[in-house]
Amino acid sequence: MLEGHGKLSIRKLLDSCKPSNPQDMTDKQLNRWLAEYLGYTISEYKDKWGWLICPNGDNVHESLFPLDELWGFVPDYCTDPAASLEVQAVAINKDEEGYIRNWLLNKYGKSVMAYTAVSIRTAAEIANSSPRERAEAAYMTLSSQDLHPLREDI
Repeated sequence: MLEGHGKLSIRKLLDSCKPSNPQDMTDKQLNRWLAEYLGYTISEYKDKWGWLICPNGDNVHESLFPLDELWGFVPDYCTDPAASLEVQAVAINKDEEGYIRNWLLNKYGKSVMAYTAVSIRTAAEIANSSPRERAEAAYMTLSSQDLHPLREDI
């Protein structure tokens, strides 16, 4: 192993003050948080350089990059439809009812605490939601206290 080489969680490089409302986050902030939840990490070399490591352990690139440039290589959950569906699937797998509730809260701005069935129209709206809407609902679901095992700030 190279001197100065070590693994570093993306969480430690995120801004110290994460907005609780994903609508207040930039695409970059939201993408970074979701990538960390899905298992992306940084392999750091001498506090300035590093590799982005995929959840399966592969490097995204073979060469070193400055740490602040690595975030450009995480999936763009906020604009890429395929990436947003990936994070949506993870959130639904963790808490399907919570995801739908969070999607509705995010979309309509009010809490839907109790419901027995989602209308066909609402289901169609969810299916046609933008990547950003999916990413925001996934953030709300995955960042809940009982579902995020990596969170240290709760």
